[in-house]
Amino acid sequence: MGFYWLVVMSVETLPYSPEVVEESEGKTKRAYLPMYRIIMWDDNVTTMEFVIRILITLMGKEYSAAEKLMYEIHLQGSATVATMPLEQAEFKVEQVHCAAAMEEFPFTCTIEQA
Repeated sequence: MGFYWLVVMSVETLPYSPEVVEESEGKTKRAYLPMYRIIMWDDNVTTMEFVIRILITLMGKEYSAAEKLMYEIHLQGSATVATMPLEQAEFKVEQVHCAAAMEEFPFTCTIEQA
């Protein structure tokens, strides 16, 4: 198996506004963007090391938090690993699925509204 480089785009480069501001008739209305949970699911093939690496490199977790989440995924069958606006959550899930495919793991994530 060859070596693959995983290109990780920093979250800071993504456009993000925690609120939507609408102005009409001189009044300002603020509405926060809905948040979505990223859920990672256990399977019998993906290695624990891979899950920890993904949680650190793509989700920005510290090693101890990543290890704890990995065990939660493994023992409970799934775990919520992050909560963010929909566009960012979709991007993160795509990154995880691409990384898993490159290493031929069936690892999956899903998104649900928080």
